[in-house]
Amino acid sequence: MSGFNTLSHRQQGLLLTGGGALVMSPDALLIKVAGLPDAEILMWRGLLSALGFFLIVVARHRGNTVAAYRRCGWVGIGVALLFSMTTCGFVLGNQYTKGGNVLMILAGAPLIAAGLSWVILKERLPRRTWLAIALCVIGIVLVALDDSGVGSWQGNAFALLAASTLAINFTLCRTRPGIDMSPMLTFAGLIVAIGAGFVEFSSGGLSLPPIDRWLVVVVLCLVIVPLGVTLIQRGPLYLPAAEVGLLLLLEVVVGTLWVWWILGEQPAPLSFVGGALVIGTLLAKGLYERRLERRRYPDFDPSSAT
Repeated sequence: MSGFNTLSHRQQGLLLTGGGALVMSPDALLIKVAGLPDAEILMWRGLLSALGFFLIVVARHRGNTVAAYRRCGWVGIGVALLFSMTTCGFVLGNQYTKGGNVLMILAGAPLIAAGLSWVILKERLPRRTWLAIALCVIGIVLVALDDSGVGSWQGNAFALLAASTLAINFTLCRTRPGIDMSPMLTFAGLIVAIGAGFVEFSSGGLSLPPIDRWLVVVVLCLVIVPLGVTLIQRGPLYLPAAEVGLLLLLEVVVGTLWVWWILGEQPAPLSFVGGALVIGTLLAKGLYERRLERRRYPDFDPSSAT
């Protein structure tokens, strides 16, 4: 952890959020591989991820676990509700419309977050961030273009729900600077599990999926989702909400590559161009801001960052 503490406040945010996005990148792939009905995948995702989130909180805070939850307050309850809606929107969006539609709608999350932060928090982003958002949105559109189309209006609505609630979530976290809201993800998982479980039981009861699919669900929901989302949810402690959303586009691009590689889907040339544009933009922006940071604070002490 000492190496992490030698980084600047901003670099820590970039590492946490970018790392979380990469951890989450197999998410869409494993949902497809599991191939479970809507309510069933949501119920297991909610229940197992809630357990995973709780174990992470206990491991991080030990004797102060209850205090970690209490610090989140009413804002934390809002975060839990919003992330439960993000989860439902993302999973159901992929179930009811084309993947390209979901990607293009999710690419709007940084723009929504930027607008909310400007109106509510009076956070003004530099021009380079707006430029990066524009370039990344173009890149995501190119990635999704081969799979685009009208799709299902229900699926598009679910994807818009996911993008909007994610942006609101990050903006809400910025209203409580210095407070880690990631413990409340436990309750987000429980909300999803209870809602989906009610639907599942009312339609005929619960049954365990085949062992191979069950293992996929366990790896995804008990390990990947809790670890990746915990890292991402800590992003607003360090970065503006719009920049957290911008880094999440890494998950979209790398996740698409996972699907191509494992499921053998043939990518269109434009998809390669779009993915390269997103990754190149984020890399160039990170290197440029690192250079600015070194110029402005040549004797920077990371322990003094706020």
